[in-house]
Amino acid sequence: MTVGALAQQFIGIPPIDYAAIAPVLVVLGAACLGVLVEAFVPRQQRWLVQVGLALVAIVVAGGALALYASQGRPGVTTLAGTIAVDPPALFLWGTLLALSLAAILLIADRSVEPGGAFVAESRAAEGPGAMSRAAGAAVGMRTEVFPLALFSLGGMMIFCAANDLLTMFIALEVLSLPLYLLCGLAKRRRLLSQEAAMKYFLLGAFSSAFFLYGLALLYGYAGSVRLAAIANATAASDRSSTLLFAGLGLLLIGLLFKASVGPFHTWTPDVYQGAPTAVTGFMAACTKVAAFGAILRVLQVAFTASSWEWRGVLWAIAIASMVIGVVLALTQQDIKRMIAYSSVAHAGFMLVGAIALTDRGLSGTMFYLLAYGFTTVAVFGVISLVRTADGEATQLSDWAGLAKRSPVLAWVFTFLLLALAGIPLTSGFVGKFVVFEAALADGMAPLVVVALLASAAAAFFYLRVVVVMHFREPAEDGPTVSVPGAFTTAAITLGVVMTLLLGVLPTLALDWANVGTFVS
Repeated sequence: MTVGALAQQFIGIPPIDYAAIAPVLVVLGAACLGVLVEAFVPRQQRWLVQVGLALVAIVVAGGALALYASQGRPGVTTLAGTIAVDPPALFLWGTLLALSLAAILLIADRSVEPGGAFVAESRAAEGPGAMSRAAGAAVGMRTEVFPLALFSLGGMMIFCAANDLLTMFIALEVLSLPLYLLCGLAKRRRLLSQEAAMKYFLLGAFSSAFFLYGLALLYGYAGSVRLAAIANATAASDRSSTLLFAGLGLLLIGLLFKASVGPFHTWTPDVYQGAPTAVTGFMAACTKVAAFGAILRVLQVAFTASSWEWRGVLWAIAIASMVIGVVLALTQQDIKRMIAYSSVAHAGFMLVGAIALTDRGLSGTMFYLLAYGFTTVAVFGVISLVRTADGEATQLSDWAGLAKRSPVLAWVFTFLLLALAGIPLTSGFVGKFVVFEAALADGMAPLVVVALLASAAAAFFYLRVVVVMHFREPAEDGPTVSVPGAFTTAAITLGVVMTLLLGVLPTLALDWANVGTFVS
């Protein structure tokens, strides 16, 4: 008998499936190494080391994930049952790694904004307006953004694979705290960036309190925080359901807040607008994947037996999210705020698939997350290229005549906006189709009708931007279009290619998303 087996038998150390959790270990290990790089590597060499470390970590984690998935092993639980590595978790992990690769490329770019988009170390204490373009080019960017992004990514991976609510809460804090810091590190418009970080922190702490209180109530009801134990108590208990539904309601508030589902979306427009655009792309794509992964797991593993009671409430929330997102996006004159409200509407569409507690609803929602994530990262990559002397030109009027200044960029952005609108031959169309089809099959035709109407109305504000770019005359003193560096070019190209491929040839991704269900 090995020493490990003896330890497990006599000391009670739980068995750990290191192959199953290798992707998470690689990401979190690289984040810890990034902290050591900040401490010991000379400042002039940190950027190169941190970028290389982050990209290598994501690639190695992806390789470990592919190797484990190729073995065809059934879903397992490990770390004393706190982590479930099942087919949906593997799909979500792969989605997070792919999207984070594109986001890290955007974060690493130093050609669009000389010196990088993040405040430099030597000027951080001089106040919101201290950093000029020349100073930014001379000093360089804060390189601790890379380990912060990796810590957040690791938290996201654990969040969507957590098999009990306490682990899910810890993962929620691990993914959120680095994001609060990243949102406040913009070089340009420092006051707006710091305000966004403060709002996100305060509202995020408030939503975490809801999550934790709901966790406590569910523990009082089921006597456990395990999702399987809650499911058993829900199906077989004759106790009062007050604790159950109060706990579920509070728990969902915390999850829906993180997914920016209306009406729990109030942080979204301000944070999207104020955060560095690369960080906004990282949040908009990856956080939504992690949040909806957790929502799917909680609803399908723990609360299927009580779906008759809570499904009507989530119908109302999905409708509210779609209506709020579409109506408020129509009134926006800032591109980033418009995309923020667009994300609220898309969260409502995704929730339609999550409510359908079927295999088709699960696979459709996961495909939607993959498609939406690539498109969104590319959208924010394009937004970062249109600039004035003060930084990014995010006012809609600044985009007038962009097709005459840069035809390629205008047509790329047009394609991405059409994908968000759900036009055929784009990933957005396929994503909406599979989600709505799953909802129809589960008897939710009225909700699908509302979603179709909201999707049709949403096309207006996307097409408005297209009209401004192609059919308005550019101002003489209008913004310039920066030549993208290699990193930004790679990120945008990846997003555009995947948006096209998932729209024309979605079968491979749909088959992968449909390989199995959650284990507990």
